[in-house]
Amino acid sequence: MFVDELHEVPPGSTVVFSAHGVSPAVRHEATARRLRVVDATCPLVAKVHSEAKRFGQRGDTIVLIGHSGHEETEGTLGEVPGMLLLEKADDVDQLEIDGPVSYLTQTTLAVDEAEAVVDALRARFPQLNGPGTDDICYATTNRQDALRAVAADADLVLVVGSTNSSNSLRLVELAERNGTKAFLIDDVRDIDPAWLVGVRTVGLTAGASAPPRLVTEVIEALRGYGEVTVSERQVAEETIRFGLPKEVHAEVPGGLS
Repeated sequence: MFVDELHEVPPGSTVVFSAHGVSPAVRHEATARRLRVVDATCPLVAKVHSEAKRFGQRGDTIVLIGHSGHEETEGTLGEVPGMLLLEKADDVDQLEIDGPVSYLTQTTLAVDEAEAVVDALRARFPQLNGPGTDDICYATTNRQDALRAVAADADLVLVVGSTNSSNSLRLVELAERNGTKAFLIDDVRDIDPAWLVGVRTVGLTAGASAPPRLVTEVIEALRGYGEVTVSERQVAEETIRFGLPKEVHAEVPGGLS
């Protein structure tokens, strides 16, 4: 079952930390309750946590660019007391900071929006420090690049993903900023036939964690409204593979799934 808080986990159970990561306080609580932990934190999120600790240890004020209330930002903010959360470039002028300033980003942001905030920070704090490599997930960036290519030729964009998926929501926003009507759908049941009236070309994409079968099911559902020709747009080849969490790795013959 899914839980939002650790106290919901029955004693003696196994708890899986999601890819979004958790704060040190959650880890300590799990240890104190002697729960068996499977840490499925995305390595790219773990990288942001490590950067936060590194910046914090040297005394920098850390600005995290991200969305308030998102699971990933909650976990990252918990790494260093006093870390500041910033959502928009317009908020930079409200910051009152003395001394060195470093920034980090949530891994699932829209690239153009994150860059606007970083530019505003750098204009305000010329000695701004940042991560050695981009924090935004390559899967998020690739999908945004592909969507730009698709949205330019589409009358409508459908994004397969859940409402709590930051990278899926950013794809909807990106399509709309490019002038194309877009909707987020969990699956084929969310498609409103009224959206398709007068539409000749539908752009279809999905959040980074959406199962491919959901995309296939949407294509099949669209065939019910008329003849469909599928054309794929590929802007990058993803070759990075992550191993299983170490707690699972030891129990799986051969190590990788």
